[in-house]
Amino acid sequence: MHSDRRKLAAEAFGTFALVFAGTGAIVINEASGGAITHVGVAVTFGLIVLAMIYAIGDVSGCHLNPAVTLGFYAARRFEGRLVVAYVLSQCAGAILASLVLRLMFPTSVTLGATEPAGGPLQSFVMEFLLTLILMFVILSVSIGAKEKGLLAGVAIGAVIALEAMFAGPVSGASMNPARSLAPALVAMRWGSLWLYLVAPVLGAVGGVVVCRSVQAPGCCGGATEGGCA
Repeated sequence: MHSDRRKLAAEAFGTFALVFAGTGAIVINEASGGAITHVGVAVTFGLIVLAMIYAIGDVSGCHLNPAVTLGFYAARRFEGRLVVAYVLSQCAGAILASLVLRLMFPTSVTLGATEPAGGPLQSFVMEFLLTLILMFVILSVSIGAKEKGLLAGVAIGAVIALEAMFAGPVSGASMNPARSLAPALVAMRWGSLWLYLVAPVLGAVGGVVVCRSVQAPGCCGGATEGGCA
């Protein structure tokens, strides 16, 4: 149980760091008149995930994302008894980060909330495909439910930065229900929240299907501590 508490604490802190740095970059970019730039925001998301993978990957697997946790569970590489606890810890860390940003930047309207730039279907498909690609990469470079391969952090951080860079102007490139839930709740902008809760989860499951089709047998459907790396 002590080990489980450390895992949940790691997920809460890691997701706090992700939302604080990532959505914080969006808020600061808006407040400073674009000093960080869109590219800078995308790189910030990639770098904070990379850093957290190396910091807590050996503790909790550094999921930081309910869709990733559910994806690992669908791939039979994460034990079911911890799924709900992981998701709750991730959401708690994300919400705390948005509350801190609200205190620091009280005039921010969105707090970095993700909202469709065009129609909801366009953003739904975008979020589904972005998360599918992300989950495929994570499953391919991780060991069991642990994102701890030597270059796993680089690969995962890079794909997050890449996807945020080209898809951010379309859907916000969330790929993460907790990341979208927190600013939407705190800023009270939940009109399109359903999209960012549903599409990433379906995309993560799709990533498992693709992984099973591409990688060696047992990679995405074997024992809990099995893996591709």
